[in-house]
Amino acid sequence: MKILIVDDEELLIKGIRYNLQNEGYEVICGSNGEEAVALAADPEVALIVLDVMMPVMDGMEACRRIREFSDVPIIMLTAKTEDMDKLLGFDQGADDYLTKPFNILELKARIRALLRRAGSKDEPRSRITRSGITVDTSARNAYKNGTAVELTAKEFDLVELLIRHPNRVFSRENLLDMIWGDDYRSDIRTVDVHIRRIREKLEDDPASPKAILTKWGVGYYFKA
Repeated sequence: MKILIVDDEELLIKGIRYNLQNEGYEVICGSNGEEAVALAADPEVALIVLDVMMPVMDGMEACRRIREFSDVPIIMLTAKTEDMDKLLGFDQGADDYLTKPFNILELKARIRALLRRAGSKDEPRSRITRSGITVDTSARNAYKNGTAVELTAKEFDLVELLIRHPNRVFSRENLLDMIWGDDYRSDIRTVDVHIRRIREKLEDDPASPKAILTKWGVGYYFKA
């Protein structure tokens, strides 16, 4: 599912994009109201997260214009807390409102709720199978050729990320940042150790892996 994020704060955009991509969503981004209106014309966009205070055209006007041709759910972001601003946003066609700073978990929960309400498939499919490896993202279970395999939480997170994005190479730094986050800044070889353990559990021949491969000098990827 494709989600449009429009905000002029680059770091905020980066954080939201990484988190939503990690959930399996496709994310496109803009930085002002005019870009929001243009990108919202994409028929594959299923939901829009739209900042209120932006250059060129503010979020309120962008929301009003988008509502002229689209009824996709819109979540407005703002640093303001006045009830009148929220009412104005709803009058322009917004479906929900989130005040900055906000918890990314709350944003993801609201996205799922709005997509359910819109009658969409609110989450990426719960079972993904490639090369004989299956992950059930709802139950957080993994299978090798139909047989359940025990993975640690971090091992599962790594497999899920890689299998959701086949053939996309992730550097060790990317994986350390996306899976362990800012609170974990240990040896980069932590990623190598986890990949080795995953291969021992999921590959027929861990010494010659067929699914979870190494791009030498770059990182790791799941071969489609």
